[in-house]
Amino acid sequence: MPTDDPILIDVPERLETSRLLLLAPRAGIGPLLNRAVLDAQEHLKPWMPWAHETPSVEQSEAVARRMQSQFLQRQHLAYYVHEREADGSAGALIGGAGLHTLEWKVRRYEMGYWISPAHTGRGLVSEAVVALARMAFGPLRARRLEIRTDSRNTASRAVAERCGFSLEGLLRDDALNVSGELSDTCIYGMISVNELIDPAR
Repeated sequence: MPTDDPILIDVPERLETSRLLLLAPRAGIGPLLNRAVLDAQEHLKPWMPWAHETPSVEQSEAVARRMQSQFLQRQHLAYYVHEREADGSAGALIGGAGLHTLEWKVRRYEMGYWISPAHTGRGLVSEAVVALARMAFGPLRARRLEIRTDSRNTASRAVAERCGFSLEGLLRDDALNVSGELSDTCIYGMISVNELIDPAR
């Protein structure tokens, strides 16, 4: 009988694709995370409030350790996205992706993602999203996945649509953007792994 206590759910700490490794947060990754965040900072500033802070290596290490704790407690399932080397080992850390706003009783999870601009345009974010969705509908027994994004974030919206998420609604004046102005939120949803589209195929 599957457990309903999320702390007892076996969540994979490593997801593999043909080009990527998604690894759960771990102590000691601060320098790699710091470099990736600094590389992506200007690219992410229009959308991510945390990108407006320039972290030290020590602060990035603290973030990784907090994320590790939240992962173990099943509060936020963040993964750091690495390029996969030819031998299968983890290469450069180039972004992050994960599941948050975890509604375990409903089995509804929200997905988020970011990547360094040097690695955009290659379908890597879509590859990470497909891996996360398969994991969510597999061992996590998802009934619903969501991607919520600012309506003006065309890159994020394109990822959701390429992977088979359906635009279910537009919430007008739903949130404050990074400038403190009202913005609209697009809600994309998926309720079955059969809706998932792998753009690499």
